[in-house]
Amino acid sequence: MAAPIIEVFSTEEEVSQKLCQLVVTRANAAIESKGLFTVGFSGGSAAKFLCSGLPKCNTDWSKWRVFFCDERHVPFDDPECTFAIYKENLLSKVPLPEVNVFPLNPDISVEEAAEDYVRKLYSVFTTDPVPRFDVLVLGMGPDGHTCSLFPGHPLLKETNQIAAAISDSPKPPPKRVTLTFPTINNAKCAVFASCGSAKADIVQKVLEDTSGELLPAARVRPAKGEVIWFLDKGAASKLKKV
Repeated sequence: MAAPIIEVFSTEEEVSQKLCQLVVTRANAAIESKGLFTVGFSGGSAAKFLCSGLPKCNTDWSKWRVFFCDERHVPFDDPECTFAIYKENLLSKVPLPEVNVFPLNPDISVEEAAEDYVRKLYSVFTTDPVPRFDVLVLGMGPDGHTCSLFPGHPLLKETNQIAAAISDSPKPPPKRVTLTFPTINNAKCAVFASCGSAKADIVQKVLEDTSGELLPAARVRPAKGEVIWFLDKGAASKLKKV
């Protein structure tokens, strides 16, 4: 369980470029070594960065398998739908076959959707008891949550399910499906990208405050992988050890 790798850049644009560079470098290495690249995408600023930068990159898109680290249980035409953001702003710009992208099914109950998502995961990770993603691109909320894993929520203690439903999210919409820590911490690489001085306090707390119960984002520590934080100067401004 390696300590987080923290890299600080002058601007949000540099953070975005570095994130996309990392994802594509890992993608091309995975494709060369095993013929496939598995990645989990998140919403928020991660979606903005990836949709902006990835279309400019060179890779064999047919070898990508794209999942979502979490997703809101809403229709595809709902503004809260993360898949819809990527469909409009990434899938429309690159030759990534839509059959290789795995959205949540919003037409069944959230519990059934979670079970269905587990089946989708195992359709790609056919030999792994716990999926081992090449890269998970994670986001972090102002409360330190990541994916749909919120401070104090029972799902933080989930050890058996690789993905799970949540019906009482403290952040609307309440119903979601999320990867759980067994899957997150089995990744080869988990990467966060946070920008802006408004994130400075929570970035410092997640990365340097070990008192009390760890916030969800602080629990991202792949057992046989690495966790990387790309920050701009604003987000890193309160770190004491950088």
